[in-house]
Amino acid sequence: MYVIGLMSGTSLDGVDAAWIDTDGQTVQAFGPSLTLPYTAGLRRDLRAILDRAPTLDTTDRLLLDVQARLTQAHAEAVAALGVTAELIGFHGQTILHDPANRRTWQIGDARALAQATGVPVAHDFRSADVAAGGHGAPFAPIFHAALAAAHPKPLAVLNIGGVANLTRIGEMLTACDTGPGCALLDDFAQARTGQSMDAGGALAAAGRPDEAVLQTLMADPYFALPAPKSLDRLHFAHALQAVAHLSTEDGAATLAEFTARAVAASPLLQGCHTVLVTGGGRHNPAIMRALGCLPMPVAPVESEGWDGDAIEAQCFAYLAVRVVRGLPLSFPGTTGVPAPQTGGRLVRPNDMHAG
Repeated sequence: MYVIGLMSGTSLDGVDAAWIDTDGQTVQAFGPSLTLPYTAGLRRDLRAILDRAPTLDTTDRLLLDVQARLTQAHAEAVAALGVTAELIGFHGQTILHDPANRRTWQIGDARALAQATGVPVAHDFRSADVAAGGHGAPFAPIFHAALAAAHPKPLAVLNIGGVANLTRIGEMLTACDTGPGCALLDDFAQARTGQSMDAGGALAAAGRPDEAVLQTLMADPYFALPAPKSLDRLHFAHALQAVAHLSTEDGAATLAEFTARAVAASPLLQGCHTVLVTGGGRHNPAIMRALGCLPMPVAPVESEGWDGDAIEAQCFAYLAVRVVRGLPLSFPGTTGVPAPQTGGRLVRPNDMHAG
């Protein structure tokens, strides 16, 4: 099928869109991809929604307004690709992830997107996994495995978005969220400089990590939990208070180092001969330098000919076909679900009641 995948991650920076030709098991062809940045106003309002999500009602006026603007941005990304498709995979924007209470919440109006684009939309990928007792994340491992089918194993694929997650591809497929990705550094940069990120890793490069703060942060009980496991974007928000007394440069350097040490603490890396890095974090030289602490080579996924800016959008195109064909989206080793789990829902342009 010719499919467009759409992904808006925990970095809150915009919509990634990508076209692929896939049967939900292998990828026959890759097509165009793009990122449509959010406006400053939408990014600000999404960040405000995150802080309020645990107590939000689905009728909240700001929530409904943000959801409509978010959906419109996704429709614009589809139009901007300029290609035809038989199906759209629409992840939506996660505003709350609480699998311990069997709750995960992605906003976005799939029915409105189907009507705006005239294309059927697969959505709500995570709910069935969480309802069945899984963590509802990460969901990219099965796509990583498809991309790496011909690669020597075991191999690790590290995605550094707002949260970082790791896929180990070996005799079996295993995965987990490792800890913070870029979210803490982004929020810190916004608070200290008014900029939405540490562009080019310049702040972190000019500072020195604070070892005492790092030891405190690495004492978080999350790191002792076995995989699979997953995180809400705000789980480590207390780290911003932990670096509040540091200079802007040292605070940024400490948060970049924290991302790398959290990755290094994952037992999924044992025996892997390579770590391939995708996601926005690979563009931050400070984070990539900090990953030099790993005992194996670390390289961006472009070294294998993959497009690290498009992989997550491509993934949800791939998963959309698996929704349509009733193939599993998640597995015991990736989310902790008891058995391979199907999921997702499909809405068509003329379906006025689904969403």
